[in-house]
Amino acid sequence: MTIYVDMDEVIADTYGAHIEIYNEEFNAMLTEEHCMGSEVWHKVPEAHQDSVRNHARRRGFFRNLKPIADSREVLNELAKKYEVYIASAAMQFPNSLEEKSDWLDEHFPFIPWQNRILCGHKHILKGDVLIDDRSYNLTHFAGRPLLFTSPHNIHTTGIERVNSWKEVADKLL
Repeated sequence: MTIYVDMDEVIADTYGAHIEIYNEEFNAMLTEEHCMGSEVWHKVPEAHQDSVRNHARRRGFFRNLKPIADSREVLNELAKKYEVYIASAAMQFPNSLEEKSDWLDEHFPFIPWQNRILCGHKHILKGDVLIDDRSYNLTHFAGRPLLFTSPHNIHTTGIERVNSWKEVADKLL
């Protein structure tokens, strides 16, 4: 079986990083609960929205992300059993290619560089499973799409959902 796994909001906590940076920058107390069902930048004052939208353009943003709970352990087990590829839309932000590669080296060294696809559109992927937090990446995938729960997608329906890496393990291991 071939499994593709997105990075941001699936194995790397970009959502939490946006909140953390915003709170530091504006001495705020924004929480994930306050942002549920929306992008972080939608939940801040209009004067601060550009700052949040530009976090990902800052050097170090992708390099310093925290791994999503249990992602390393479950992916390690999946990689022992299946062909696992990281498929991330890394082309959108100039620093992200190098930073995402370095981040994967540190946190997921068992996924070799040859199994890392840093691309734009994911509809080109051909395989059995795609785990992603964005429904638009999943709707045209010919295999089994798994929507990984993130605060921004809690209201998305019509796609098989996984709420944690333990649920991924239950479904695929």
